[in-house]
Amino acid sequence: MMKTPLLCLMLAMTLPCCSGCGYMLGSPQVQGVRTVHVPIFKSESFRRNLDYLLTEAVQSEIKNRTAYRLDGPETADTILKGRIVEFRKTPLSETSFDDSRELQLLIGAEVTWVDRRTGTILLQHVFPIGPELAQQASQVSFAPEVGHSLATAQQESAQQLAAQIVDLLEAPW
Repeated sequence: MMKTPLLCLMLAMTLPCCSGCGYMLGSPQVQGVRTVHVPIFKSESFRRNLDYLLTEAVQSEIKNRTAYRLDGPETADTILKGRIVEFRKTPLSETSFDDSRELQLLIGAEVTWVDRRTGTILLQHVFPIGPELAQQASQVSFAPEVGHSLATAQQESAQQLAAQIVDLLEAPW
């Protein structure tokens, strides 16, 4: 007789834990996709090595943050293609001799995630640069006057944009 109320109480306690409350254990990923190939991003910018910086940053983010594994182009389940569509370096402040005191670096990109097996586009997104959409692009400020360099700003900007790109791969489906 005492077992029935105890059993009901235990069931009532475990039921909310088993029900769908919107949380997931682990990172969300596309069903059936385990591997991703990330070829070198294309670039419409004349900045050297920016395409390699962004590609390396995206690959690193995928390895460190997701359950996906990087693989070759012939064996990967999916391919994440990217293209740098815009690069802007804008002075924020200048000295009295018109030398840049602080600059802002913006990188805009377009990514397409394709299932290599079926040719289906899983995701297509543009990170544009514009007055109303600048928060979606990668944006970094740096000050050459105090020792910051364009190279470190490009690296930081590539890492920020890579994190935003990989965030899209982890979005719940």
